[in-house]
Formats: sequence, C-alpha cells, structure tokens
Amino acid sequence: MYARGLIGLAVILSIGSFTNAASAASADDFKAAFAKAEAANKQAGDLKNQWTTTAQQLKAAQAEAAAGDYDVAVTDAQQAEALANASIAQAKEQAAAWKQAVVH
Repeated sequence: MYARGLIGLAVILSIGSFTNAASAASADDFKAAFAKAEAANKQAGDLKNQWTTTAQQLKAAQAEAAAGDYDVAVTDAQQAEALANASIAQAKEQAAAWKQAVVH
C-alpha cells in the first residue's frame, strides 16, 4: 500500500514539471530530457527494477523526435524519467520493506 502511494506521489510530482516545458521544444531540449530519462532508467536497471513501460515511453520519445515533433518527444522523455524514478523509489522501498516481512 505504501509503495503505491509513493509511486503515485512521484508520478504526480513529475507531472507538474510537464506544465513548465516550453511550448516550442528544440532538438537540444529533447536530447537533455532523453539523457536524464536514460540515466534514471539505467539506475533502475542497476537496482534490477526497470519497468517495461519506461522502455516503451523512451521508444515513443525517440520516434517523436525522429518525426521532428520535439514538444511531444520532450514530454514523452519526461514521462519516461518519471516512470524510471518511480521504479527506483519502489525498489528502495521494497528493499527496506522485506525485512519487516521476514518472520523472526
């Protein structure tokens, strides 16, 4: 239950950053957003908790960038970063929570 609340909070907080995105994103904006998302996804992978939805969102971002729609590509990359950060939070929460579930 706690994990769902934590993940939901991470997603909600990250959505707030979408409203701050410039209305005319550039290729450089996309590259920066995509790099941040990939870094977060790599960290999730290091914790062995990558979500498949993150990979799907990264692919969508690349496809939009290839089509030249950088506004959507940046948004997709930011969503991928939010998903990766939520998976990181989940991994950390679960790493601590299992100890309480072990019968002593």
